Formats: sequence, C-alpha cells, structure tokens
Amino acid sequence: MLAVLCVGMGGFIGSVGRYLLGLVPVEGDFPLMTFIINFAGAVLIGAVFEAATVWPGMSDNAVLFLKTGVCGGFTTFSAFSLETLTLLERGKYATGALYACGSVLVCLVGVALGRLLVRGVRAALTGSAEA
Repeated sequence: MLAVLCVGMGGFIGSVGRYLLGLVPVEGDFPLMTFIINFAGAVLIGAVFEAATVWPGMSDNAVLFLKTGVCGGFTTFSAFSLETLTLLERGKYATGALYACGSVLVCLVGVALGRLLVRGVRAALTGSAEA
C-alpha cells in the first residue's frame, strides 16, 4: 500500500508540474513546451535510474516515487503522440517529422545526460575520478 501512495504522490507532483509548465505561452506550430517537458523528464528519469544504481541506499519506495510517480506524471508521451498526429493530419509533415524525430533524439540524450550528471555528482562527493 505504501508503494501505491508513493507512486500517487509522485504522480500528483509530476502532473501538476507538467500542467504549470504547459501554461507557458509559446507561439508557432511546434509544440515546444511538450518537447521541453519530455526532455526534462528524460533527464530526470536518467538521473533517478543512475542514482538508484550507484547509491544502493535509495529505497524502493523513493525510486517508485521519483521514477514511476514524478517522471510518469510529468512526461507527456500521450500528448506528444496526439500533437504529432495532429500536425501530420493538418499536412504539416515536416514539422511533424521534426517534432517526432527530435523528441525521440532529445529524450535519449536527456536520459544519458541525467545519468552522467549523477555520475559526476557521485565522483565529486566521493573524490573519485571514476564516474
């Protein structure tokens, strides 16, 4: 039951964060805020994954709260999919393709960046050159 509460609380935080960022006005056809939210979520989930790997003291509930709850509530893959399809249906093929391919690429880079950030922090805290 505690695990469910951890996911739910994290999901609330992630969803509210996504909603608030989605209120930022952006002009143009490109769904920039969803793009940014997905990248930020990718960085966060990469960092959480790496932290859970390198710091075994992180509890399973903390990982559930952050990875499944916060990141799951924050990232917007369903919105990304709808926005991509809408762009394609409106005949904006280049924008749709750029958005879809760019989102996947940027989010993969984001996950790698999050993992590298945690490795850097770990190295700085332990004084180890090995990250």
